[in-house]
Amino acid sequence: MTQTIAPTQSANYVGTSQRKHNGDKFLRGEMIYIDDVRIPGMHFAGIVRSPHPHARIKSVDLSKASNAEGVVFVLSGEDAAKYTDPIPHFISPEAFGGKTTDVRCLAVDKVVYVGEPVAAVVAQTRQDAEAAVELVEVEYEVLPFVIDGEESLKPEAPRIYEHWDDNKVISIPFISGDTEAVFAEAEHILEDELKIQRYSTQPIEPRGYVAVYDVREGSYTFHGACQNPHPLRWVLAHTLRVSENDVRVIAPTVGGAFGLKMHGHPEEPLICILSKLSGKPVKWIEDRTETMLVGAREQMHRFKVSFTSAGKITALKDHFIANVGALGAPPGWGMVFLSGLAFPTGYKIGATDVLATVVATNKSPWNAARGYGKEATALVMERIIDLVARELQMDPLEVRRVNLIEAHEFPYKTAGGLNIDSGDYHAALDKAVTMIGLPALRAEQEELRKENRYLGIGFAFELTPESGDIPGTLVGGFDTSTVKMDPSGKVTVLTGVTTPGGGNDTSILQIVADQVGIEMSDARIIQGDTLLTPYGFGNYSGRSMVTGGNAAYLAAKDIRAKLLVIASRLLEIDESDIDLRGGWARSLSDPSKAIKISEIAYTVYTLAFATATGVEPPLESTRVYQPDNIQHTPDAEGKINIYPTYSNAVHVAVVEVDAETGHVKVRRFGTVHDAGTIINPRFVEGQMEGATTMGIGAALMEHSIHDPATGHLSTNRFKTYLMPRASDVPMFESVHQITPSPYTALGTKGAGEAGVGGAQAAVSNAVHDALAPLGITIRQMPLNPQNVLHAITTQRTGQQA
Repeated sequence: MTQTIAPTQSANYVGTSQRKHNGDKFLRGEMIYIDDVRIPGMHFAGIVRSPHPHARIKSVDLSKASNAEGVVFVLSGEDAAKYTDPIPHFISPEAFGGKTTDVRCLAVDKVVYVGEPVAAVVAQTRQDAEAAVELVEVEYEVLPFVIDGEESLKPEAPRIYEHWDDNKVISIPFISGDTEAVFAEAEHILEDELKIQRYSTQPIEPRGYVAVYDVREGSYTFHGACQNPHPLRWVLAHTLRVSENDVRVIAPTVGGAFGLKMHGHPEEPLICILSKLSGKPVKWIEDRTETMLVGAREQMHRFKVSFTSAGKITALKDHFIANVGALGAPPGWGMVFLSGLAFPTGYKIGATDVLATVVATNKSPWNAARGYGKEATALVMERIIDLVARELQMDPLEVRRVNLIEAHEFPYKTAGGLNIDSGDYHAALDKAVTMIGLPALRAEQEELRKENRYLGIGFAFELTPESGDIPGTLVGGFDTSTVKMDPSGKVTVLTGVTTPGGGNDTSILQIVADQVGIEMSDARIIQGDTLLTPYGFGNYSGRSMVTGGNAAYLAAKDIRAKLLVIASRLLEIDESDIDLRGGWARSLSDPSKAIKISEIAYTVYTLAFATATGVEPPLESTRVYQPDNIQHTPDAEGKINIYPTYSNAVHVAVVEVDAETGHVKVRRFGTVHDAGTIINPRFVEGQMEGATTMGIGAALMEHSIHDPATGHLSTNRFKTYLMPRASDVPMFESVHQITPSPYTALGTKGAGEAGVGGAQAAVSNAVHDALAPLGITIRQMPLNPQNVLHAITTQRTGQQA
């Protein structure tokens, strides 16, 4: 059984840029996305949507649609309510002391935003369904509406929900110290404001669902482009009035998510009930106009800061309003909570008074969006830093150095109660300066100004709490993975985390392959099926490696321990002398002693009462990973910590602004990023580059605009909702800084949510740096040509006057 010739040693996988698992199938177009799902007898759904932002439903006439070609079933909101309950909120504001409302799959009495589902049809083809939608006649009593967040708070504003006393969903304070006392003795005080626009995520693949009702079993199989299969199963069961084990959720390959595909959408239970009532498998794929309805992030910040002549910020006050549109069941409104909680990011500010106010309007609801509110905090804080620097005529880098948490101070408790695990922010800042070649850029900037050309360099620090756990909700900070090795030595990994395409499946396989000593090609992974995978919370909050990866690591270690015991018996050497790698167990001291791991596995299964006695078969382990540092018990100040890890980054943007057109060109962009232990550098860089592109888009062009006269979304397609193209972004420069988290098994911190806010802030600061000779401050995002040119024109007009 012992081999006399040792195999070639293979390198460890963790820390190396392995190619994407199944990458060849992606390139060949062989992966199955939701629109590729075909069920025998499948029909198609069409949805009637409200043309009004606010109206009562007087009547719904389905007769013409029901007689249309190919139509087999029609459904009104009144009839849907007979078979379904309201959709449970992903995160209910009521649980935090706020207001709530019922959200149904089809509106019953009233619509509160343009695009709200009112009725549905099922037809043989998608074309038949879309044609029948046009035949549904709905009589509305049009009501006054409000789409501006501040206007909605006024006493005379139209009431979105009659059972509320106003349109405020909730106000959440985040207070530490006595800001008013500090302001009273301050050397310097600065007050300003910043309006962050509503913008979206827009993955390549829109949402889509296929539902199959089994009348014999009374059960549902739901295929969905979704991020959280197990929690979605719970929501569907409660809405559809069935047991949770009567619902199976399957997530096929997902073409991007970014929070958009977190559950709570009315179409999820709607497609299920259409399948049950029509007796047909039913598919629905949204079009881009429907995808555009989902927004996020619209906030108005008014802030006040005090600081010393040395640039030390002593107090911060920011009372901001977030317009979340109509209150939906997805977790969009929770972004506002995180915007407030994340202040003051990685800066040491003794006194803070942050008040986050969530308001409802007649815009369509938010869903989660990458960054989950923390991107707004980064933008506001980094603009504050640069404004303080301008007020004092200091280098913005020095203001950052004065205020950033120092490496020896970790773990560091923030004003909001977050316990930041680790980092070296000053070192990251220094690396960013070196990477970008700052002295040479400053010299170029001075030369270009002589030619009336405006070059700007902007820095931004970004702190990103990741892998959150919100008590009392199905936003879990732990996850589960199973690792199984069969008698031939092949491995299957099943995990509760899902992938929207970012590569966490590959990284998990890297971890497992290293632990059990096999080639990655001998392992496969299964995700996104509630019948097959252990319970998990899916994909959000940069949690895949922190929870799913570490759970797989623990499970693989269990199998490794068994393999070592049997290998030591077969090779007649001590376990400490064995290296598992590349499909072999070999002696470290005598390379001639080696045996295939497949032979060890076969021994466990076939000689359980002989050579493998005392080693419990099979080679299978399921482990749950709960990271340290999450604290749900309130401390002395009543604060909790819902995040175990905190990635950080320093971003630097170099832009050129055309003062005649207002156009901004991003010439260079660099990032120094700390995600803790890196499993696959290629995927971490890919995540950061994708998020950076989103941040550049948010800074310069993306904006969901509603017509104030009609409440309709004007930017409802890619011709009007502008997103960055390849030509709009430079080749990215990046440096990894690794400070492992002391609170996770592998030292991972997460890398999925970082980048948007840091990039947005760096570009904004660069634009302001470019226009510094003109003394311009732009208080309305995005920094598109209209807003930039308006600021320049206004400033020049004022100077002439």
